[in-house]
Amino acid sequence: MKLFRTIQYIFILGLVFQNISCSSDYLQETTYGEVPPSEMTKPENVERAIISAYSVLNGQFDGASNAYNSPDSNWSFGDVVSDDAYKGGGGTGDQNNIHQMEIYNTNPTIIDVERKWMALYEGVKRSNEAIKLLNASEGFDADLKVKRLAELHFLRGHYYFELKKIYNHIPYIDESAQTVEDYAKSNTEFTSEELWTKIEDNFQAAYDSLPETQTEVGRPTKIAAKAYLAKCYLFQQKWQKAYDATTEVMKSNYGLLDDFQDVFLPENDNSKEIIFSVQHTINDGQPSNYNGSIGDRLTAPGGPFYAQYGFHRPSQNLVNAFKTDASGLPVANNNTNLTESDMIDPRLDITVGRPGIPYKDLGVLYEESWARDLATYGPFAPKKRIVSANSSYYVNSWPYVNALNYYIIRYAEVILWRAEASVELGKLEEARQLVNQIRSRAAKTATVKNLEGTADAANYKIATYDNIWTDVDQARQAVHLETRLELAMEGHRFFDLVRWGEAGKVINDYLVVEKTRRTHLSNAQFKIGTNEYWPIPQRYIDGTPSGMITQNSGY
Repeated sequence: MKLFRTIQYIFILGLVFQNISCSSDYLQETTYGEVPPSEMTKPENVERAIISAYSVLNGQFDGASNAYNSPDSNWSFGDVVSDDAYKGGGGTGDQNNIHQMEIYNTNPTIIDVERKWMALYEGVKRSNEAIKLLNASEGFDADLKVKRLAELHFLRGHYYFELKKIYNHIPYIDESAQTVEDYAKSNTEFTSEELWTKIEDNFQAAYDSLPETQTEVGRPTKIAAKAYLAKCYLFQQKWQKAYDATTEVMKSNYGLLDDFQDVFLPENDNSKEIIFSVQHTINDGQPSNYNGSIGDRLTAPGGPFYAQYGFHRPSQNLVNAFKTDASGLPVANNNTNLTESDMIDPRLDITVGRPGIPYKDLGVLYEESWARDLATYGPFAPKKRIVSANSSYYVNSWPYVNALNYYIIRYAEVILWRAEASVELGKLEEARQLVNQIRSRAAKTATVKNLEGTADAANYKIATYDNIWTDVDQARQAVHLETRLELAMEGHRFFDLVRWGEAGKVINDYLVVEKTRRTHLSNAQFKIGTNEYWPIPQRYIDGTPSGMITQNSGY
C-alpha cells in the first residue's frame, strides 16, 4: 500500500517562519499534538513520525489548499521559468506571483518562494524529529530501526537536495537541533562544496543500510540512494563519480518500459522504470484529497472533460524542438513554428496537447478553445502527466487531483546522466549508444492515432544516431537535447540549464523570439548571476537575528 495516510501527529518545534524570539517559558514546553510525550517513543508512534516525514513529499504541509505554490513536480520552478512552458491560467494577474517568476522579476516576498522553502524545511524538520525519536525508542525492532534510519537519511537528503538546487545558499540543520533557536542557522555556515558533501552523506548513509527491495512501495531502496548520489555528482560536474554511480543502477533490476506512454499511466507508476517517486493517492480518507497531486491541480487543461484552470502550458519553442528531419533525427537550431506537414518525434503528442490531435483516450480531438486565455498563452496544453478523465485515478470534482505519482528519478534519466558523464569523460561512442536506447524506446512506442484508429495522427518519424560520434560539442548538444525531449514538462528543464551553465544564453535567446509570439514576456529578461537561484524568503531573514542570513546575489 502507498505510504501517504491521514497523520494525526504534529510536532510543535517551530521552523522557518516561527518567531524565534520566544520566551524561555514557551521553549520549555514540549507539546506533541494528540500524542502525549511519554508515548512518543513507542514503536507505533515512531512509525507515525516516520510516515509524517514522507507525507510532505507532495508539497502539502498544512491545511491550505495552495500546494500549487510548493509543487513536488516543480512545474513552476523547473518548467515555467525555462523555455519549455508558460505560466498559463487566466492572464498575467492570475497567480501573478508565478508570472513574476516567469519574467524573472522574482523577489523574496513571493508566496512561492516562501511556501516552497517552508515545505522543504518542514520535511527536514520531520526527518530530524523522527530520527531523534527512533534513536530514543527502546522498544523498536533493532533490524527495522537500521532500515528506518536509512529511509530518514534518504528523505532528509532529498529535501536538502531540492533546497540546494533552488536556493543554493541554505542553512543546514540536523537531528542535533533541540530548540526553536537551533533552527535559526546561518546560510553561509557551510560552503557550497560542504553543503553538497552533507547532502551526499545522507544518501551514502541511506545506501549503506537500505535493502535491495522494499515490501511497501514508496520507500526508497539501496539503488534509489545510489541513483540520488549520481544526481548529486552530476550537479557538481563530478563526472567520474557520476559515471561510476550509474554503473550499479544500470546493473540493477530497474529498466525502461517498452512504451513511453505507459510510463505515465497511474496504474504503472511503480513500474521498473520508477526508481523513486512521490506516492499520490485519492479517495483515501484524507480531507480534500491532499494526498493526491495537489501541487498540480491548476494544470487541468479545460475543455469538456477538465476544469479550465489552464496552467503549465507548453511553449511554442518546446513544440518546435520535437521537429525531425527526413531521417528522423532532430532538426538542429530550428525554432520555426511546426507545420502540419513537418516530421515530428512521436513523444510530442504524448507530452503536449495540440489542436487536431486526439487527447488521451477521451475520443475527442484537442481543440484550441480548451486553452484558457488563448490570446496570451497560445493553444497548447500539458498532456504527459494529465490523467485521463475516464480513469478511476482521477477526481472529476474539486480539487481536480489524480493519483499519478510524481517521479523524482526514473530509469531513463539515469541513462541520460550516464550519457552526459560519458561525453565529458571522452566516451563519445558509449554516449551515443545510451542516447540511442532512449530514442529506440520512443521509436517502438505506439503512436497517437486518429479518432478512427486507422492512421497516425501526425507525421511521426524518429531514428537513432547511426554515425559514430567524434565531436565532443556535438555529442554534448545531442545529449542535452535528448534530455529535454525525454523529460519535457516533468519539472527538470530549468535546473538542467543551470547546472550545464547554459541558462542565461538559452533563456535570453529564447526570449528574443518568444517575445514576438507571447506579449506577456515583453518585460522578461534573465539576469545572469542572479536568476539561476531563487532568493532566500524575506520572512525567514526577518525572523532570524540580524546579519545571520545573507541574501542571494541580486535580490
